[in-house]
Order: sequence, then C-alpha cells, then structure tokens
Amino acid sequence: MTTPDAEPIAPADAAALTSGASFWTTADVAGVPSFWLTDGPHGIRKQVGSPDHLGLGASEPATCFPPAVGLAQSWDPELAGEVGAALGREAQALGVGVLLGPGVNLKRDPRGGRNFEYWSEDPVLTGTMAAAWVRGVQGEGVGTSLKHFAGNEAEHDRMRASSDVDERPLREVYLRAFQRVVEEARPWTVMCSYNRVNGVYAAEDGWLLTDVLRGEWGFRGAVVSDWGAVSDRVAAVAAGLDLQMPGPDPDGDAGLVTAIADGRLDATALQRGARTVAELAAKVAASRRPDTAVDVDAHHELARRAAARCVVLLANDPVDGVPVLPLAADAAVAVIGEFAEVPRYQGGGSSHVTVTRLDVPLEQLRARRGDVSFARGFTTDGSGDADALRAEAVATARSAQVAVLFVGLAAGQESEGFDRESIELPADQLRLVREVAAVQPRTVLVLSHGGVVRLAPVVDLVPAIVDGALLGQGGGAALADVLVGAVGPSGKLAETVPQRLQDVPAYLDFPGEFSRHRYSEGLHVGHRWYDARDVDVTFPFGHGLSYTTFDVTGLELTAGDEGVTATVGVTNTGDRPGREVVQFYVGVPASTVQRPLRELKGFAGVTLPPGESRRVSAVLRRADLAYWHPRLQQWVVEDGEYEVHAGVSSRDLRAAALVAVRGDEVRLPVSDETTLGELMAEPEAAAAIAPMLGAFGGGESGAALGTDMVRMMASIPLGRLKAFGAGGAAPGDGGS
Repeated sequence: MTTPDAEPIAPADAAALTSGASFWTTADVAGVPSFWLTDGPHGIRKQVGSPDHLGLGASEPATCFPPAVGLAQSWDPELAGEVGAALGREAQALGVGVLLGPGVNLKRDPRGGRNFEYWSEDPVLTGTMAAAWVRGVQGEGVGTSLKHFAGNEAEHDRMRASSDVDERPLREVYLRAFQRVVEEARPWTVMCSYNRVNGVYAAEDGWLLTDVLRGEWGFRGAVVSDWGAVSDRVAAVAAGLDLQMPGPDPDGDAGLVTAIADGRLDATALQRGARTVAELAAKVAASRRPDTAVDVDAHHELARRAAARCVVLLANDPVDGVPVLPLAADAAVAVIGEFAEVPRYQGGGSSHVTVTRLDVPLEQLRARRGDVSFARGFTTDGSGDADALRAEAVATARSAQVAVLFVGLAAGQESEGFDRESIELPADQLRLVREVAAVQPRTVLVLSHGGVVRLAPVVDLVPAIVDGALLGQGGGAALADVLVGAVGPSGKLAETVPQRLQDVPAYLDFPGEFSRHRYSEGLHVGHRWYDARDVDVTFPFGHGLSYTTFDVTGLELTAGDEGVTATVGVTNTGDRPGREVVQFYVGVPASTVQRPLRELKGFAGVTLPPGESRRVSAVLRRADLAYWHPRLQQWVVEDGEYEVHAGVSSRDLRAAALVAVRGDEVRLPVSDETTLGELMAEPEAAAAIAPMLGAFGGGESGAALGTDMVRMMASIPLGRLKAFGAGGAAPGDGGS
C-alpha cells in the first residue's frame, strides 16, 4: 500500500507506469523495473520471443494441468495448492512475474462460453479451491491475478454489456468467492472485467474497485484491467484502476496528465496507481528466482495424478449382476470415438497452452490392456463418410465384450469469446451412442467437455458414464487408470447436470439482449434453484460414485465464534480403498428473509481402506452463514436454529441436525420511511405505541372492514401515518 508522504512521481512517468509497455509487459520507467504478466490459470502461456501486439504468437511449452472445470471436480484444496505451486515454479523458470488467474466467476448458466475456465456454480467451493490455488502459486514468489471482477458470467457482448444483479445476490453469490480469496489468500493483483456491473464499467466502478475491494475487504495489491477493458482511463484511474493492459498507450498517458492539469483528475489518484504498480514491480523483482529448474517429468506426473482425482463416475450399473467398471481384466475391449485418439483436454482462447507432452487415451488403454480394438465412429470436422464410420464403430462394439465410447464437445463448439446456444451433445454422437448401446449392453460412455452437456437422452441407454470434463495433458493416462481400476474414481460434480436446458436458472435471461445481462434468478444459482423448485435433475451438484461404498452417520454440531464445526463419521463399507467427499449444506428454516432451501457451506475429503471409519470435520464459517442486509449495508447472521445436512451430493443427504446460532444485533434506524410493522418488531417500541393503534382504526373498525387492521397498517411508513389521523379516515376508507 502506498504511503501518503512518498516522494511524488513526475506526472508523465506516473501515467506511463499505469499502462503496459507491450502486450504482456509493464513499463520500465523512473527506475521501476518491467515485469511479465501472462495467461493462464492451468498452464503458462508465455509467447516465444518478443510479445506481439495481439498476444497471438506461439508460446513456450508448459505443463497443461486440468483446467478449473476439471480441477474443481477433485473437491481437493490441497491438490489445487499443489498444482498452483507447480505453476509458480514454471512461471519462475520462464521469467513470469504475475500469472493471470484464477477465474472465479460463477457458472450461472451451462451455456457460458468460458465455463471451462471457471470452477463451479457455487461460491464456497469456488472460493475454497481458488484460494488454495493462489496460495500455491504465490508461495513460489509469483503473483496471481484474481479475475474477472466482476459479473463476467457470459461471453456474449462482454465488452459493453451490463450485468444487472440485485444487491443481495451480488454480495451473497457473485462477489463471495472474490471476497474469500482476497481475504484468505491475498492475491497480488485483481483483474477487473470487460463488462459493466449495474450500468457502470467494472474498470470505472469506484464502488467495486475502491469501496468494496480495498475499503471492505482490505485488498492491498494492484488492480489490473482485463486486456482492452478500459474505455476511459481518466475515469478508470479515478475509480481505483492501477494498471491498464495492454500497452503502450501514449495518448492515454498524455490524457491523464492533461486531466490533472485541468482539474478533471485528482493527482493523488494517479500517484496511488503509479506507486501501486511500482510496489508490485519491486515485489516481483525481489521474488525472482532465475535459477529455478522445472522437472518436466515430475510435473507431468502431477498433471496425471491431479487429472485422476478429477474424474467423476456418474453411473455404474451392473450388467448380469456385475458393475461394468472397472473393466474386467479378461474382457475384450473396443474403444470408439475420435476423442480417444485426438483428446480434448483444454479450452480455447487466451488460456490455450502449448503442452510439454500429451497422454492419449487410446494409447494409454493399450499400454494397460494390450491390443484393444478401435473405431473412430465420428469426426468433429465433418470429414469422412459419417454412415461408414458409424457402421464400423457398431461392428467393432458388437465383436467386443465391452465398449468404451468417447464423446463430447470439440474445441470449435465451445470457447472463450462466445456462448453456446444449447447443451446438447452433437446429433451424430447421440445417434452413435444409441446404435452402439443397442448391440453392446456393456457400454461405457466417457465425456470430454468444458461446459455441461445434457445427458438425459443417454443416461438410460448405457450402464456406465465417466465424466472427464477437461483434464489437461495427463488426462489420457488418468482416464485409463480409472477405467481399468488402477485408480478409484473420487471426483464430484462441481455443477448440476439438468434434465433439459429449459430447467436451468437463467434460461429466460441468458445471455441477454440490448447489452443487458439480467440476473433474474437472484440468489437461486445452481443447486439452490433446483432444490427450491423441487426440479428433477439428471445428476446433482456434488454427485460422484466410487468403486467402493461409504456410510455417513453421527452428525455433531458445535457453534462457536468462528462458525459451526460440523463433524460426521465416515465408514468405507466396500471392499476397495476409496475417497469420499462429505458435503455440508445449511438452511435456516425460520429465516425472516428469503434464503435458499439449502446451501453448501463446507466440505471435507477422506481416504479410507476397506472397513475403516474416521470422523471428519469442517468449519462452516460464520461469515458464510450471514446474509447481506441492503438497508443496513452490512452482513447479518440471523439468530436461531440452523439446519445442517451432511451428505455426498446436494440430493444425497445422509444425516441432519439442528444447531442454535447466536445472531447479530440488528437495529434499523428510525426515520419517516420506517414502517409501523418494523417499529412494532422492536419490543420496547411496540409497547410504547400499542395504545396509539386504536386511534388509527383498530379494534371494531377492523372487523367492520373485514380485515386485521394492525397487519394492514404494518406496511405504512411512519411519515405517512398523519394521512390516517385519529380524527380522519381509517386506512382503507376511500383508498385504492
């Protein structure tokens, strides 16, 4: 944080420091060293040679770890921190000072084009995983850039559209993950987004960048713009932006100096921005480890191990009394689908990584099982004879004892820059699934995708479904290990799989029109929506099977100053070792405000050998139990009983208990806008004014009007009571 008595920087130098020198680098001005910022959240994308003006050049090889859509399915913060640390080491080796990530925007709709780069539909899971990732990266002396702040949940019209969000969902849902990461992990930078938030560009929003981020959350780092997000540098610097990227921007620099001279910009705002960038540059320089060496083989093994933990077993029904997975050691296996030979393992756009190597699922399965047969089945570019490819695949499946069919979305069907129009699997792949399943009852579906795909058409056709999302460069080996049983699946869905697109919370308002993204679902994002409306889903949030089974029993709750400690017993009741993730969902049955039926507030993973039991705990933070009070402009924890459920998905709840939570004292200021009902809610005030109610049409007058006059009058502001004076007409007489 800059000090007020620091020696001023010359205005021209200060302006230059607040804009980049190139696409990826900051300016070397006034003795402040330049440093590199670069993508991406799941791998380093540093361009070879000098950075170009568009950032499109080839990049150095780097390990491609599972993107956020995959890593989130591990529900393993320790693993996220381990991946972050590896990314930090690679950034050090490549001379990168700030890694642009993590992206913590929420998946309010499965069509979001950048969903592969975001973690979850839930702020607690997102914030917990992202904070661990940030600590891992920054523990290696490399900064992170928490993004995209805020409301960047759609790609459509993203550089000018306004995300229109009511105050409570903005605070309780969409800003909550940002707040957790800022307060717990202290990222070196925060990146503001392209879009407007409630009509104001994020880069020019002083409420976001200064009042909330710095004032309420205590952020002490630099605010960086998304690349090309600034339309008015004077307004942006005044709002709290420190560094505009990319650069250079000589006209904008000159404009800042002129704005100070003619009084349109306070000189201290520019000094603050320049000194914040200078402090960041000094921090990067002091943390440089130019002799850092990367063990490429070890990082690839970490990518494999991480990917294996992210694989979700969605279904594994028995055929002839035996589950299809893991694959029987003596079964003849047919592998089908283009993605088995040409895997889809990362998303498209600014985070695309040049991998150090790539595990191919078909090759990895053959390495473990010998000569498995293969048929392409379809192509994603439309080449080849579709009927012939499908016929070959069906014949290959028929001749085997089990078919492993790889389907999903191609890179051109989902990417940064545009949103999807549907969540359907491609029609040719659906037809292939139907025809393969018709001849081969033991068919395993393996999914590759960055955004949720609708599975209702296939869930009853095949006995086993494995969700790989996007798994990075080690995904091929990870999938092979899970399929053959060398690794037990333990991943959990980080977002709900709906029955149909029309069921999703934002269906009618996504992505929006006329440059407006209306967040009409309010607080009810993701699993909150489906539970509140009792809507059937294909697979619920948090779902994921194992090759073993678990009991979850004996929930105990203890309330304290930090929140509620939830402890539950977990027993491996199967015959294989395995990992279970216990999830704790909280509701407030007697809440005085609108709240979701249940919300995820904590989780804990445990690995157990067969027959072993262990008690596991999670702290359900008091801050996460609070709601935002718009009139008081503060967080409030309600007094009363909270209902806590422990389970293994949002729809598989195994134990429940109540706990009394001491609430915050809430006193609304009394003014002419205070209603009679609000005043009556205060015991002392109620006793004082009760005798007055008869003068305002209480008692028999209410009966004559066929209503409860006290309840009818409860919504009248105090300043309007004089309109219903004791000597005048009673409320309702002549009213409309």
